[in-house]
Amino acid sequence: MRYSSRGPLRGPALLAAAVALTTVAACSTGSPSGAGSPSAPPSGTAPGTTAAKPSPTPTATPTPTPTRTYPLSTAPRTVPAVRSHEPARGPGWKPGPRAGVVLGAGSAGLADEGRLLAQELGLRYRGEAAAGPGDVELALGGQGAPESYTLAVKDGRVRIAGPDEAGVFYGTRTLKQSVRSAGTMPEGTVADRPAKPQRGLNVDIARKHFTADWLEDRIREMGDLKLNQLGLHFSDDQGFRIESDSHPEVVSKQHLTKAEVRRILALAASRHVTVVPEIDSPGHLGAVIDAHPDLQLVSATGRTPRGAVDISDPDSARIVDDLLREYTALFPGAYWHLGADEYVALMAKDPEASYPQLAKAAREAYGPSGRVQDLATDWLNDRAATVRPTGKTLKAWNDGFFAGGVVSAAKDIEVEYWTGKEYGARPPLPYLQAGRRLVNLNDEYLYYVLGEPNQFTYPTGRRIYEQWTPLVVRGTTPVPARYDAQIQGARFAVWCDLSNAQTQDQVAAGIRLPLAALSQKVWDPREPARTWSDFRALATKVRG
Repeated sequence: MRYSSRGPLRGPALLAAAVALTTVAACSTGSPSGAGSPSAPPSGTAPGTTAAKPSPTPTATPTPTPTRTYPLSTAPRTVPAVRSHEPARGPGWKPGPRAGVVLGAGSAGLADEGRLLAQELGLRYRGEAAAGPGDVELALGGQGAPESYTLAVKDGRVRIAGPDEAGVFYGTRTLKQSVRSAGTMPEGTVADRPAKPQRGLNVDIARKHFTADWLEDRIREMGDLKLNQLGLHFSDDQGFRIESDSHPEVVSKQHLTKAEVRRILALAASRHVTVVPEIDSPGHLGAVIDAHPDLQLVSATGRTPRGAVDISDPDSARIVDDLLREYTALFPGAYWHLGADEYVALMAKDPEASYPQLAKAAREAYGPSGRVQDLATDWLNDRAATVRPTGKTLKAWNDGFFAGGVVSAAKDIEVEYWTGKEYGARPPLPYLQAGRRLVNLNDEYLYYVLGEPNQFTYPTGRRIYEQWTPLVVRGTTPVPARYDAQIQGARFAVWCDLSNAQTQDQVAAGIRLPLAALSQKVWDPREPARTWSDFRALATKVRG
């Protein structure tokens, strides 16, 4: 920039100076007839004299506009933490007044995810459309693992893509949490996927009635934490908590209607949460026995153990199968839990002597070597056969699988491992060595038992975060890493043994941080990078 004696030229003065310079330059240039053509002397110059040429005027050099530089971005702060973030230089992305959510070509199936994200971030939802400045684009495509996604921030836009709707949904959770925790989504690319396919919460709604609204709040919380399974234990000794058309006589006064269940299922589907129902049998059927006392198991001494049906009586199987057929039609998810734990007849010192009618039925069915455990295993297999035509994956508690008998549990039943303390319960390795798939519900870390009976204490998020991994199936010792692929994941379990010990709100508050810690450990197999105090503060900040 040139300066006059009064300082730098600015505004109109600078423009006038530029015009003047252009005029002078034009006057000093030869005629347009070509190089070497004589120039006419300027007016007022004597003939035969040559006018002195003005000195060349330097051309003003424009001052370049400074380009802002950005440091390399850092990974977004989310729960669970993202598995991979490729940093880049740039301002990142934040919601703006003109920003919207759009769907890529062929991605109409993401409409629910798009509308939800737009609502949460205060953006417009525009459906299938080309992405404009500041927009978030959701797209299906790619060859990644199930539930995986990539999230790229570049040129003021966000693109979230994945091979399935669940993965794209989890990408929207990352975006939402990052904006909630820092106000922005950092520049760069996230590549993310879960370590385990089954991740979730189990709730005993049989011993304690939980409202539909409460369960829906848990589903929303689970979706934001990238958890994908909600187990509902809805039948036990204390209650049967879902409306029934086939056997309305077994249903407790406080229960969920089928309309409420369908509402819960619709919300769960929108958050990519699968509901896993459980009718536990042949134990834990007290509510059914209350309506059908003739099904009660009776010992040789006349004892009537609570919740145990007589599995030698065909009527016991008939009513349970009626209920299984009814509720497998109500619940469309991919899993069904058969229970099979804590059958009191097998917890006797001598089951055959204590329950001679069961011993007789076992010998008649399986020969002289038949035992009560074979009869119980055959019960499990028969219930599995009732559900199997629906195509659901079958589950049962680990103490419902017995070794050394004439009958073995069907190979396609997953082990839900919770304890090594009950009769029939073995350490985790025998189940894994037999090739069974296993889901971790370790009662040492993952059991929230209301009232803390039987030496249970409420688990803490910190202990899960710092000490537990999916390989820690029983107690505090992990199984060998070579079995990692067989361990399908984990669920945190709420059991309502002393149902009035806490209110619904107290339960929700008590499980909040343990659920967040679980989500971290089943999503990312690495040692967490954040300290517990940092993780706890972040989990509180991104909640909701």
